[in-house]
Amino acid sequence: MTHYYADTYALVEILKGNPVYERYAKDVLLTSEFNILELAYALARDYGSRTALEIIRAVRTFVTIIEARDEDYVRASVLRLELRKQGKNISLIDALGYAIARRLSIPFLTGDQEFENLEGVEYVR
Repeated sequence: MTHYYADTYALVEILKGNPVYERYAKDVLLTSEFNILELAYALARDYGSRTALEIIRAVRTFVTIIEARDEDYVRASVLRLELRKQGKNISLIDALGYAIARRLSIPFLTGDQEFENLEGVEYVR
């Protein structure tokens, strides 16, 4: 089985049952608490707090939560600054996920266009 760092975009698409993400649901998915926070926000906004809580609890059964390290925070910050110079606007949470994926030498799974041509990205739309 392949390991992937699933960003919030990927988690949402998996939960929606998007056919292009179907194969990834069978792999080992890692994410951070920060992505869980973003996911909780989107779910609470779209479905209310009770449903959001139920879904978040279900997500925790099929993803592994990875703890960020201080060096991940710094790498994420530097990445965001570098990409902003190129006209790309990524969130700190996305930059952090990418930094963690690079540290773990696993693909960063996303459909976020800002990551489309970056090394180590499994870009799926």
